[in-house]
Amino acid sequence: MSNKMLKNTGNNKINSKILIMTSVEAEQNAIREGLGLNNERFTLALAGVGPMSAAANTATMLANSDFSLVINMGIAGGFPESASIGDVVIALKMVAADLGAESENGFKPIEELGFGKSVYTVTPDLVDKVNAAIQIDSLISVHTKTILTLSTVTGTTKSLEELQQRFPEAGAEAMEGFGVATAAELKGVPCMEIRSISNLIGPRDREAWRIKDALESLKVVSSILKEVL
Repeated sequence: MSNKMLKNTGNNKINSKILIMTSVEAEQNAIREGLGLNNERFTLALAGVGPMSAAANTATMLANSDFSLVINMGIAGGFPESASIGDVVIALKMVAADLGAESENGFKPIEELGFGKSVYTVTPDLVDKVNAAIQIDSLISVHTKTILTLSTVTGTTKSLEELQQRFPEAGAEAMEGFGVATAAELKGVPCMEIRSISNLIGPRDREAWRIKDALESLKVVSSILKEVL
């Protein structure tokens, strides 16, 4: 992230307004319940589904008000053996996993093509602060790992194995984090991503999804965020 973004997270406690972007209203409702209905320090807004929508809607929110921090929150798929259903993953890095080009020698990220960046690194002190607070104040298992942003959700064993090979440090995949981070960095505002796990990544099986459990984890985490940020 930019030096400006790093400087903005130097204080032990962030006292001004925080923007939380979610993809859908169910996530937003769970977070609002955890924060409390009259908590004026947090503004919740819909990012929509996918990185393009997330970037555009986050940029619009940032253009219309001043925020000290942007958080992308919601449910996500967890990588097997990295995170279980109901767990929470806090991003150390937010990676646009499918931004690049295919080649005979494998996938080439956009950095290798010379056209931009596909990785945002979250300020470590911010990750550590939130991670420690959740572990102290709840029974939720928390993992600090890379969270992948994909425009197409993984639904086959082959795709899962390819992602695991490319990103062995990944704990979850979703569709908005990198887009939210792109808008935040352009505005010079620090950004982080927090996801609760509703399903394990692999062959698509909606019957195995536990969205209610994931939303409950979001609510618990949100109740802790208002005390630590």
